[in-house]
Amino acid sequence: MSPENEIIQIVDEKNRELAAVSRTIMRAQNLIHRASYVLVFNKARELYIQRRTMNKDIYPGYWDVAAGGVVLADENYDDSARRELREELGICNNNLTHCFDHYYEDSNNRVWGRIYNCTHEGPFVLQAEEVEYGMFVPVQTALAMSRQDPFTPDGLEILNRFEEARSGLLLP
Repeated sequence: MSPENEIIQIVDEKNRELAAVSRTIMRAQNLIHRASYVLVFNKARELYIQRRTMNKDIYPGYWDVAAGGVVLADENYDDSARRELREELGICNNNLTHCFDHYYEDSNNRVWGRIYNCTHEGPFVLQAEEVEYGMFVPVQTALAMSRQDPFTPDGLEILNRFEEARSGLLLP
């Protein structure tokens, strides 16, 4: 099935399920939906960032700090996170740690995200339709890069929240 025809779970401001519609309708009407975000670290605690392809329906060509994507109507957050890791990076059977849920909104995107992290050293098998390339960098390098290069704004907000929580010893 092509991405524009995927059926997406639509929710309200409190993350309660409302309907299921195509991705095309969700984007055209800027409906609130769910997404999974997985921050992938190596053992040195460097973050894997990936460059999105130009054919993405939102934030094309931007750097992304997380693997992930929209939650389909027939899946939960955990299943979405595992599916997206497998599709985007070729990671299978990885232990995910749930960190927090997060609401993000801008003029083009309204999303309830469930944020996870995992550890993986690679190698990765990148999904050519979605990921141009990627690399491990220290978190502070990714944040510094974001001041010059376009990064997905929802991902940056999530990474900043993750780092604040981690510095407060709330997260691994």
